Amino acid sequence: MTNLSFGMEHTAEDVTQGLDLSGRRFVVTGCNSGLGYETCRVLALRGATIVGLARSIDRAQNALDELSIDGTAVACDLGNLHSVAAAVDSIRKLGPVHGLIANAGVMALPELRQIEGYELQFFTNHIGHFALVTGLIDSLAADGRVVMLSSGAHKMAPEAGIEFDNLSGERGYDAWKAYGQSKLANLMFAGSLAKRFEGSSRTANSVHPGVIDTNLGRHVPNRAEMYERLKPHLKTIAQGASTQCLVATHPSLASVSGLYFSDNQPLEPGHPMAQDDETAERLWLESEAICCP
Repeated sequence: MTNLSFGMEHTAEDVTQGLDLSGRRFVVTGCNSGLGYETCRVLALRGATIVGLARSIDRAQNALDELSIDGTAVACDLGNLHSVAAAVDSIRKLGPVHGLIANAGVMALPELRQIEGYELQFFTNHIGHFALVTGLIDSLAADGRVVMLSSGAHKMAPEAGIEFDNLSGERGYDAWKAYGQSKLANLMFAGSLAKRFEGSSRTANSVHPGVIDTNLGRHVPNRAEMYERLKPHLKTIAQGASTQCLVATHPSLASVSGLYFSDNQPLEPGHPMAQDDETAERLWLESEAICCP
């Protein structure tokens, strides 16, 4: 891998400077705000064709219109597997997908909420994206890249990594542990994809975007206090979107797969179970069972 000269101070525009993404199609979840919005803007600036996903078609289309992007808006509610399946069907009709950036998510819900009997953060952040990405594998270009947004918060996941006996959250719920578990699942899913892509030119990696004050933090109690405490580590949205744009597009990473990135550099994950193959495979099988009962 080429030595990357980018760091936490660089923006999405910085890391894509000089790239021509004409003729390449990128699917971005959560296109309507925050990092997803900036990612769509910068990739389109470099000539990419954008498929923007949001919970409703109006939110997705409004984002593309605001950005003056002549792309495709798709409704995709990650908490609704029927909506995800419909999104997959729509995207398949567009042609090859060269990059899939699983950006959307929810964070630190103060009280337990469930979807189909599963804790909401796990279902939305992991299961919804698992269904979307696996549904689009046949549409992924020969050199297609999958980028899963994990988080440094994956270190907050339970000691066991994934609590398979408590995916409902009913045996004890902690907002940050649940969020951490969902982000660890994103990281492990990227690793499992990378193993399945071996022997091809497709890649899958996960990223920590950093600490950014976006709409993702809307459920956090004492939000202002938290971001004030984290002020020395805060990034702008432009800086926060950089790592996912780098990993999705940079030529030097064309054959790099199965890694975790932070601040535009590869980084060892911070949870002891993050690279446990047995747990990752069990997560894949459990996820399949949830998606296709």
